[in-house]
Amino acid sequence: MELKNQKLTDDEFFKERADVLTHWETGKDVDFEEAVEYQKSIAPERRFGAKLQKAQENGDTLIQPRAGVALYQEHIKLLQFLEEEGGADLLPSTIDSYTRLNRYNECQIGIDKSFETGRSMLNGFPAVNYGVNICRQVTSAVKSPVQVRHGTPDARLLTEIAIAGGFTSYEGGGISYNIPYSKNHPVDNVIRYWQYTDRLCGLYEEAGVSINREPFGPLTGTLIPPCISNTVAVIEAVLAATQGVKDLTVGYGQCGNLIQDVAAIRSLDIMTRKYLDKFGYKDARVTTVFHQWMGGFPQDEAKAFGVISWGSATGALAKATKVIVKTPHEAMGIPTKEANAAGLRATKQVINMLKDQNFREIPAVVEESEIIMQEMECILNKVEELGKGDWAIGTCAAVEAGVIDIPFAPSKYNAGKVLPARDNQGAIRLLNMGNMPLSDDLVIFHRQKLEERAKAENRPVSFQMVIDDVYAIGKGHLVGRPRDTKN
Repeated sequence: MELKNQKLTDDEFFKERADVLTHWETGKDVDFEEAVEYQKSIAPERRFGAKLQKAQENGDTLIQPRAGVALYQEHIKLLQFLEEEGGADLLPSTIDSYTRLNRYNECQIGIDKSFETGRSMLNGFPAVNYGVNICRQVTSAVKSPVQVRHGTPDARLLTEIAIAGGFTSYEGGGISYNIPYSKNHPVDNVIRYWQYTDRLCGLYEEAGVSINREPFGPLTGTLIPPCISNTVAVIEAVLAATQGVKDLTVGYGQCGNLIQDVAAIRSLDIMTRKYLDKFGYKDARVTTVFHQWMGGFPQDEAKAFGVISWGSATGALAKATKVIVKTPHEAMGIPTKEANAAGLRATKQVINMLKDQNFREIPAVVEESEIIMQEMECILNKVEELGKGDWAIGTCAAVEAGVIDIPFAPSKYNAGKVLPARDNQGAIRLLNMGNMPLSDDLVIFHRQKLEERAKAENRPVSFQMVIDDVYAIGKGHLVGRPRDTKN
């Protein structure tokens, strides 16, 4: 089927669905009409979108951890612990890596070994292998709404089982869950897979059940310039809305400079609304999510709490609708439930203290927002031009041309020419623009910002800055200065 940014017809969708539900044996248990009635039975306070909308209206910032283990009874206990001891407002089920790769046979071996040993032999919750009924046991065992978080290029069967299983929010998108996550998936194929996921959510919407959809904001999580991650989020929001999605949470991963991070959330909010309205999706709801630092963490727990608290403060001052919380064990692998809960409590404390403060309209933030929005418009206008008005076609062409180029991504379809580095205040700028279609004045702006840093550090603007910045926070700094500098 030729890729276009058009709503899938019922014939197209249901023909594809008949095949999707055969990809693993649990697909046979999915009954759309029954699933709609089950979703309608979920109380409003346990629905993701409703809780986000209430928080947005009240000016609150909610907190959500990451979490997922193989044994479903242990997964339930973990979520209950994070809800009760961590004070989580929203809960996740992070999916295991075999499921993300659609390797369900190997996933089943991992489940069986987990039951044999009594401990998780997978790095997440295997929703597809467990099927609808066990997912319902998970989602009904807690008081808070639960979201599926994964990283799957082809998530069609996972979407079917998750929504029928009572999850009320679903993360990911055709760019954000492909280019930063996988090497060999063609861009057009994955956008097409995600049209299926979004059309399924649209069908639930049309049946009276609103499923929250969240494009994955941080991408590779390593020195991502806000204009790139924000552009991907806006594209994925528009592609989802085309298929009938009405509840969208667009996200951004912390970069570390307070002004730039608040400006990024502000501009993301404004631009998502602008483009949804432009294409006629004025009834789509938009909320925001701020991801605490996604790069390298200090191994020392006290220092890790410092990084967590800085992300908490930024999310609160940006008035993000929710914050995705890290743990003090981030540098050491999968955290204990106690460490996960501690990260949540630290985050909640900072957010509560900053509830009445708002940095979104201070002059420096507004100025940085304008720069980010100009950059986004340069990219989005080119996407539209390449697709002759069609954003699905334009996105594929933009990735091929390097117009959309995600730093440090593994995909062989990604140009990989863009190189980011921090300026003298720690904001992320572009050292190498690759084929990004920025205006001349924006190109000059980025160059000047990096030259200011180079002068302060008495060294040339170079790739060494990129390397130094990647490792800086893990070493206790934001900007990767040469060791002999006094700045």
